[in-house]
Amino acid sequence: MAQPSNLEYTELSDRARKALEGVIPSNAKVDELLKKFEHVQPRTPDKDGDTETIIGVGFTHRITTAPGDYEVVKWHYVTAGSPTDETIVFLHGIPDSWYQWHYQMAKLSPSYFCVSVDLKGYGQSEKEAGNYQHEGVAEQLFVMLQQIGLKKFNLVTHDRGTVQADFIVAKHPEVVLRYGRGEQHLYHFNPAIAPQGPVFRDAPWTGLMEDPKRFVLWVYTFVAGSFPPDDVLSRVIQEFSYEGVGRAVPRYFNSSTFRQEWLCRRERLLDAWKCPVMILEGRESRSQPREFYENSREYITNAKDVKVKYISGGHFWTLESMQETTDAIVELLKM
Repeated sequence: MAQPSNLEYTELSDRARKALEGVIPSNAKVDELLKKFEHVQPRTPDKDGDTETIIGVGFTHRITTAPGDYEVVKWHYVTAGSPTDETIVFLHGIPDSWYQWHYQMAKLSPSYFCVSVDLKGYGQSEKEAGNYQHEGVAEQLFVMLQQIGLKKFNLVTHDRGTVQADFIVAKHPEVVLRYGRGEQHLYHFNPAIAPQGPVFRDAPWTGLMEDPKRFVLWVYTFVAGSFPPDDVLSRVIQEFSYEGVGRAVPRYFNSSTFRQEWLCRRERLLDAWKCPVMILEGRESRSQPREFYENSREYITNAKDVKVKYISGGHFWTLESMQETTDAIVELLKM
């Protein structure tokens, strides 16, 4: 018979505990920000093959279906660069989309084939009912990546995308060349750094995600170290505004908890990672205290190599410190 886990939470340092003071943003603060972005309107959904230019680089939108949920799952992903080059697959977090990695894709695409996916439930990917356990979705995602011809690839991830990537790296070690693992609990955990879990779980009843503009600004106020440029944050809002996102995303938080994810890593996943791993964390991240990652080599014992890289900024360093994030990925690609 199953028994409760005896793994113990890690105590927070004084620095990390102080950083959490007043972490939940007030309505008044979000209301003030809303005035700045009241002009932002939803985007027209993309069609397969649509293109756009960002930072002088061409991006192509792709729509495909792959096996999943007893039928097929719809996926939206965006590419930049040549398919003949080595591939980097990017996975985003909440409340983001493929666009979270647009800067890194633009800068790396002259040498790498960059593929950024909208996770199931986000952006323009599938939002119908189905399996929203991260392990199940990760396998659906992996099948899609194989179907579009990505037989081997580097994996660079952030936040919720990292949860799914952890399973791909563990279950398909022959496919992942290198793993840039961003902004997610690893070996250590304490519930005090994840107060958003129950809040996101209850979103269908509280309406927290019904107003995408308010929700995006709430989350960025909650854990960002600094806000990205206004035009970038406007696009983040648009990407969370596609119909159905606010109803689909909470399914993840009703299918698992941060504690369950942590237990799974400790009991199943960490020992299964074989490729070189770079742990990427925001130096001032309030949700991921940097003290928790300093000895990561000790926890990922079977990986070919393990490095830890702290990037300037809070939780959203991909958009807060765009070039520094790109430089870290370049370093990963040399491991």
